[in-house]
Amino acid sequence: MTEATSEADIAERLRQSIGRFVRTVRARAATLPLPQAATLGDLGREGPQTIAQLAAGRGVKHQSMSRTVSELEARALVARTPDARDKRAVLLTLTAAGETALEADREARRRWMAAAIEARLTEDERRILHAVPDLLDRLGEGP
Repeated sequence: MTEATSEADIAERLRQSIGRFVRTVRARAATLPLPQAATLGDLGREGPQTIAQLAAGRGVKHQSMSRTVSELEARALVARTPDARDKRAVLLTLTAAGETALEADREARRRWMAAAIEARLTEDERRILHAVPDLLDRLGEGP
């Protein structure tokens, strides 16, 4: 097996494994529907944004993001505020309840992952796992 084939094989295995892992964590531990959690996460990380910016960042249609925002507004998790730079635009911001809901969702996923690590991995496997986040961060840095 060539080095390129080996790298392509591990890349495919990682892609599949990470995808399965993310889906499993969301299914078993998420407290918010995915579109809502993702939107709250974007606002938490990036700060106030317009619906158009949120839609572009998620790669979804404006209409889909408008629906998600309406659901979040109905739950008082986001609020609309005027954009000081553009009087025609409205920015969406996290409310205190939105910050609480986002943190609760993240904490539920952390607890589930921690319990799974403790229950399913040996001490040696846990030591190996400690290096994985740094390795994935390095891979995600770009070219």
